[in-house]
Amino acid sequence: MARYFLEVAYKGTNYSGFQIQNNGNTIQAEVEKALAVLLRQKLSLTGSSRTDAGVHALQNFFHLDTDILITEKNRYNINSILPAAITLKTIYQTDQNVHCRFDAVSREYKYFIYLEKNPFLTQTAYYYPFRLDFKLLQQAAEIVEAHTDFTSFSKRNTQVKTFNCNISQSIWLQENDCIIYNVTANRFLRGMVRGLVATMLKVARGVITLDELKLILESKNAQNADFSAPPQGLFLMKVNYPAGLLNRLV
Repeated sequence: MARYFLEVAYKGTNYSGFQIQNNGNTIQAEVEKALAVLLRQKLSLTGSSRTDAGVHALQNFFHLDTDILITEKNRYNINSILPAAITLKTIYQTDQNVHCRFDAVSREYKYFIYLEKNPFLTQTAYYYPFRLDFKLLQQAAEIVEAHTDFTSFSKRNTQVKTFNCNISQSIWLQENDCIIYNVTANRFLRGMVRGLVATMLKVARGVITLDELKLILESKNAQNADFSAPPQGLFLMKVNYPAGLLNRLV
């Protein structure tokens, strides 16, 4: 039996999330359906990183185990079955003990915001027509990077053993018509990026101060954070694995 990694990208606008759910259509459900049609066998996928309803990804992964030989031709055929919003980018064959979730060393997200009305960005960025202090945004991002406990930025009823995350990059960028929050960490909590974005935007508008942001982080109370940033601005950009782990293309 062989283990395969499936690298996918998707526009999450019309999906209720990445991983399969009892109610609602998901990216995983669509990929499993396409595999079943092509291979005439029901296969269960394991996902590397959850994304919420409406969130997009330029790179995410599944792994699966099967005795069926999967080739590059299968990638072409699967893409012909998948909906237009989902693409299978690459297929890797890995050792049986390699896990797409637990062997990932970091993940990178970007959150896109536009300040001037633009009908072409409505499904892939957050329209936020307010005057922002970009210097304050950067200072807020530096404060975030200096912390490790993000209890205040995890949505309630999240079943995790620890709220600690090691952030290696936290920075705001300006590209074309968007301002972008770019963050990389070894792990993320449910709702964490959107909570950080919405709260830092309050700093940039002068609604709260940098010191109040620090207090929110230190309070370890999610009631003090703002989670109002909508899902369409959030992209999972990359899932990083140790060098050489994914080097066998089918």
